Amino acid sequence: MKLVFATGNLNKMREIREIMSGLDFDICSMKEAGIDLDIDENAETFEGNALIKARAVRNALDASGSEELKKAVVLADDSGLEIDALGGAPGVYSARFMGEDTGYDIKNAEIIKRLSGKTGKQRAARFRCVIAAVFPDGRELTASGCFEGVIANAPGGENGFGYDPILFLPEYGMTAAQLSSEEKNKISHRGKALFEMRKLLETTC
Repeated sequence: MKLVFATGNLNKMREIREIMSGLDFDICSMKEAGIDLDIDENAETFEGNALIKARAVRNALDASGSEELKKAVVLADDSGLEIDALGGAPGVYSARFMGEDTGYDIKNAEIIKRLSGKTGKQRAARFRCVIAAVFPDGRELTASGCFEGVIANAPGGENGFGYDPILFLPEYGMTAAQLSSEEKNKISHRGKALFEMRKLLETTC
């Protein structure tokens, strides 16, 4: 059975394949499944956006004419950085913060600038992820995970992507971008959500 993930992000697909390895699924991105969609993620919650994406890809697979794709399970995620001092921003707008074409080095520098003068818990932040699954029979499941930390005073690390270099993890003494991929998969927001979704898939498929 195919498991189609509603993303074209190669970094996400790498993490997904690592965590979902061993499941009895042929895992592929929607692009690899031949689906090219421009999905309007207009919900106000991560769960809402994840479901919007999963349902859109589910509909595209159903209309594809491929019996194999019609039987596929669709997964989609939405995730972002929540900063307490900014009222939870950028939140669901994380990818669009300062514009989708703005590089994360610029976004990260701006966030650090906005938290200038704040210390300790005043810099509390977290990554949040929700993963939605839509089955061929219309059933829907969701799983979520959080990755708690504080905003670093300066970016650090080259192993991650996006906002990873500025989420500092006090208990590890490093940023999310300084963790190895194996460490990150075990404790990250997406890793936790994927592990939870993996359990759900193992019991329902």
